[in-house]
Amino acid sequence: MNDRYDPGYGGDQYELVGYDEYGQPVYRQIPAQQTPQQAYDPYAQQGYGYDPYATGQQQPVPPYEPYDTGGQQPVPPYDSYDSAYDPYGTGGTPTAGGTAAYDPYGQPAGAQQQPRAAEQTAHIPQQPGPSEVPDESQAGRERDYRTEQFAFVEEPDGDSEDVIDWLKFTENRTERREEARRRARSRVIALVVVLALVAAGGVGYLWYAGKLPGLSSSDAGSGTSTAVGAQKRDVIVVHLHNTAKGGTSTALLVDNTTTKQATTVLLPNSLSLSDDSGAVTTLAKSVDDDGSGGTRDQLDTVLGTNIEGTWRLDTPYLQNLVELVGNIDIDTNTDVPDPDGKKKGSAPLVHKGKSQTLSGKAAVAYATYRGSGEAENAQLERFGQVLQGVLRKMSSDAEAATVTVQTLGQIIEPPLSDKNLGAFLARLADLAKGGDYQTALLPVQSDGTLSAQTSAGVVKDILGGTAKSPDQGSAVRVSVQNATGVKDNTGKARVVLLNGGFTFLEGGTADAAEAASKVLYSDAAHKDDATEVAKTLGLPDGAVTKGTVASNADVSVVLGQDYKSSSS
Repeated sequence: MNDRYDPGYGGDQYELVGYDEYGQPVYRQIPAQQTPQQAYDPYAQQGYGYDPYATGQQQPVPPYEPYDTGGQQPVPPYDSYDSAYDPYGTGGTPTAGGTAAYDPYGQPAGAQQQPRAAEQTAHIPQQPGPSEVPDESQAGRERDYRTEQFAFVEEPDGDSEDVIDWLKFTENRTERREEARRRARSRVIALVVVLALVAAGGVGYLWYAGKLPGLSSSDAGSGTSTAVGAQKRDVIVVHLHNTAKGGTSTALLVDNTTTKQATTVLLPNSLSLSDDSGAVTTLAKSVDDDGSGGTRDQLDTVLGTNIEGTWRLDTPYLQNLVELVGNIDIDTNTDVPDPDGKKKGSAPLVHKGKSQTLSGKAAVAYATYRGSGEAENAQLERFGQVLQGVLRKMSSDAEAATVTVQTLGQIIEPPLSDKNLGAFLARLADLAKGGDYQTALLPVQSDGTLSAQTSAGVVKDILGGTAKSPDQGSAVRVSVQNATGVKDNTGKARVVLLNGGFTFLEGGTADAAEAASKVLYSDAAHKDDATEVAKTLGLPDGAVTKGTVASNADVSVVLGQDYKSSSS
């Protein structure tokens, strides 16, 4: 190993003499004639208070032998500021404390040292020294630092990981709580919006259907005729023909498109009608004699309706219709025997009870059955039950209902068509499924006439209130009630009115006779007509007064005992 250092200029050479406390090499200039010296022990220094960069004369240091102290006096402690370290072996002089100078090369304290020239001062190339002499205690503390004291830098502490995990857990928990609160608020807002929309939709539907309390026509007062008459209704008349036993049953199918209510109005066969000539007939005879068209017009006259078409439904078609819709379920009020049963005491075809399922054959038997001793209206009411049961099972889709009607293979009488009938039945089916369907019987008196008190609820509320206004030039309809006590006076008044150009309507017979006759009108527009009717019947002008008029008439007449017919 070459310990010499050749800087490359001036021919001066340097040799390594040791290392300072910072671990940097220390050089000195090699003199021209070097006296052999002992080997340099860099660890034999006492203290760290020397200045390796000092260039002046160093204080002599007493000799120190670390391995052999025999024959020598123990070296007392020295102060690093009282003894200077001479790394060049120039010998030493006693310090102020009397301690001999230390020679690091092992020469005796009294050995002669060669004087050292000033120009041979050690030089450390490119190595700056400390700006001041470091404190011994500070140097000692720096020297005591060991690698294991800095182990925490390289090795992660378990406690620190726990702290980090806890902080993450706390942060995640807080975020989850905030997210839960946000979701809860969003759900509450969405629920409030949905409830508001549902409430608004329900109120709108009730308003549209006229079911809101205080806003419907029935709650608008005492049922004024104007509010009821302004409602729009679609009406079709149905005639059931019993092809096996004969006879007919008639009902009106009413769809009130304003109130979204549907009704089957059952018409007794004893209902009194009058033809164009004024002849009085019953509903049953009119269906057989005048046909569908004539009966429809007579019903319009008596009831003040506007029937749009006639649906003739023979019993075989009713049976097929029930089977097409998949049977019906109704509450039956009596047992019906099998019409084809030959043995007495055989099981009935229809049993009395709740929610009885009827096939096509059973439905026809029930709709046409009239028990012994029963009134005619009992059979009519069973027919109404079957009609409502069919509508509950029919499709609410217009096209599907039309297909059902076309499948029957009927010939529909004009002006009604299969498409119109199918669409009409689909609307009724929708109302029947929703519970907005009822069946009502038109009450008539024993003579077939309508009573103002008993028929007002059906004719006025269901069929449209007052009778429809007659077309310009049409005859004034006059309802006549006989209160004279003489039955023939009704016929006599009918003949007089027909001859005078009026339309006669049978008003029935009053329960008790009245002394004075009355001619009533409800609308001021018919006051002149009422006056003309009074003159035609030979009644005084004082008999004309404003009052309650039959719902199907323009003018009502109550014949009292003062009425004198022209033939009498």
